Amino acid sequence: MDVLAVREAFPILHQEVNGHPLVYLDSSATSQTPKSVIDKIDDYYKRYNSNVHRGVHTLGAVATDEYEGAREKVRSFINASNTKEIVFNRGTTTGINTVAQSYGVDNVEPGDEIVITEMEHHSNLIPWQQLAKRKNATLKYIPMQEDGTLSMSDVRDTISDRTKIVAVSHVSNVLGTINPIKEIAAAAHEKNAVIVVDGAQSAPHIKIDVQDLDCDFYAFSAHKMCGPTGIGVLYGKKDLLDNMEPVEFGGEMIDFVSLYDSTWKELPWKFEGGTPIIAGAIGLGAAIDYLESVGMEEIEKHEEELISYALKKMDDMDGVTVYGPRERAGLVTFNVDGVHPHDLATVLDTEGIAVRAGHHCAQPLMKWLGVNATARASFYLYNTTDEIDRFVEGLQKTKEYFGDVI
Repeated sequence: MDVLAVREAFPILHQEVNGHPLVYLDSSATSQTPKSVIDKIDDYYKRYNSNVHRGVHTLGAVATDEYEGAREKVRSFINASNTKEIVFNRGTTTGINTVAQSYGVDNVEPGDEIVITEMEHHSNLIPWQQLAKRKNATLKYIPMQEDGTLSMSDVRDTISDRTKIVAVSHVSNVLGTINPIKEIAAAAHEKNAVIVVDGAQSAPHIKIDVQDLDCDFYAFSAHKMCGPTGIGVLYGKKDLLDNMEPVEFGGEMIDFVSLYDSTWKELPWKFEGGTPIIAGAIGLGAAIDYLESVGMEEIEKHEEELISYALKKMDDMDGVTVYGPRERAGLVTFNVDGVHPHDLATVLDTEGIAVRAGHHCAQPLMKWLGVNATARASFYLYNTTDEIDRFVEGLQKTKEYFGDVI
């Protein structure tokens, strides 16, 4: 992959921050946006800004075609069997909450079990925590190995005949752990449970095939995959979505309304009440076009090279603790002895290097690691080994600075 050519597509990367060329290592939180996506959104507002599905005029027809065309691009991108299985929403959080508040409320009974892991982002933990409280169900956690991976024997031991839902991240946003979703799905289905996958950290980086994974629900966000903020996708198997009640009511999602009762549109529109996120969906479609023009396999290979390079560099540094398995996705979460992650991130920012610091919306995982917070550098298709060199040099300067202060 020609990384320098890729970088040319991202206007934001060509700037200085605090007098230094920007090194953006926070793509796990929000990725940057290529010019083609920016132009596509700009074109919508300049040329055919209109609502979808409702008007018969030309602008409305063009907007509808582009909006539904984006749905087809998503379907193809994750290899869903039908566009009816693709629901647009605000993002991964909304998708998971929709499953919890609709499928979960209608199918979980007192004494049933919901199985998750301690590595989950709060968005894939709190909805199940609250559902378990509401339905008097039991929340169970699959034990993690010392390196932050899951053992399939532990998965099978945790899932029981009482389990109704298994919810797990495809890739941990802290550890970089890539979980064996296909095998976990099989274990869940053996017990007649459904599996909900948080795909926020996997859809942008690896080729996804929801039919091969056999997951029942899969949620992800556009802003982590070169798209705009505020738009995401919930994939669900059609037979499950057909039998779920919508959780938002209003215009566009209805079929017929009387004074005392209403009926709903067919999939996927019954889950898309109100004016949808039109520009966002169109932008997501453009982001998919861009990623596929580069090639998901090429992106995955590039990130494997980056993470391998970064880990080798950090292995040679004293006083640096890296968390998670060696075989991981393209992020590295770490701490430097004697330096708070927020201080570390602040010093790196003075060098023009953007990293994440905090609990990463994963406080139970921080407790499992025995820390209050960590720093995280996350890589994407536009990052280079030269940027990793600058990052490591920044870490060394930070160590020296705080060593002198101490």
